[in-house]
Amino acid sequence: QSTWAVNEAIRADAAAGVELAKMLVDKIKRKTVKQTVMTSVYGVTFVGAREQISNQMEGADHVPEEKLFQASAYVARKTFAALGEMFSGAREIMGWLGACAQLIAKSGSPVEWTTPLGLPIVQPYRRSTRYQIRTVVQTILLADSNDSLPVSVSRQRSAFPPNFVHSLDSTHMLLTARECHAARLVFASVHDSYWTHAGSIDTMSVILREQFIRLHSQPILHNLLDSFRQRHPHIAFPPVPKRGELDLSLIKDS
Repeated sequence: QSTWAVNEAIRADAAAGVELAKMLVDKIKRKTVKQTVMTSVYGVTFVGAREQISNQMEGADHVPEEKLFQASAYVARKTFAALGEMFSGAREIMGWLGACAQLIAKSGSPVEWTTPLGLPIVQPYRRSTRYQIRTVVQTILLADSNDSLPVSVSRQRSAFPPNFVHSLDSTHMLLTARECHAARLVFASVHDSYWTHAGSIDTMSVILREQFIRLHSQPILHNLLDSFRQRHPHIAFPPVPKRGELDLSLIKDS
């Protein structure tokens, strides 16, 4: 769907006479923007997105080498615009998470939260001090990083949305693993890819969907905001974004 939206935007520009668009009409494939779409929820920057798309477009017959930078930047802008329209709710939540993290970091504290399974997490990002030591043989750069150093506001902010999402992914994995164990199923996973024996796949499919619904039926963002207010009562946090209208029960049939 995102690929279709990008191609539609390019067709509109081509019809309006944009030369870059004319060169790229119907040339954007799923793999061209897949990495950018997948990493958008983890806060990929425009520079990173342009590099991702450039790597996919490099060597393509329809993009001359001298036009690669301009073309990849153009497609990156169109991809971000499409994602903003298609996933406005998700991007609003990302912005809210980042804003909360920035407020906490500016107060001098690292961002802390507790997962729905009760695991406490603290972001370690601080402004490390670097020392350059020159010897007769070589120059060595040493970095001093410890908890007494001031927090890095930019890194605390940019890292929090993806780290928070990862913590929910890991919670879902552990909930699924626990239920599979209770059902006497063999279970293995890598990040969000779950495995079991062929004869157990149908059972595991039901379990992982039930646990996903169980996890995301909780008021996760409201609980997070409550924990922030308890830890930082002096900070005025923005309100939680409005919850969407997705019927989670439909996931059972997905």
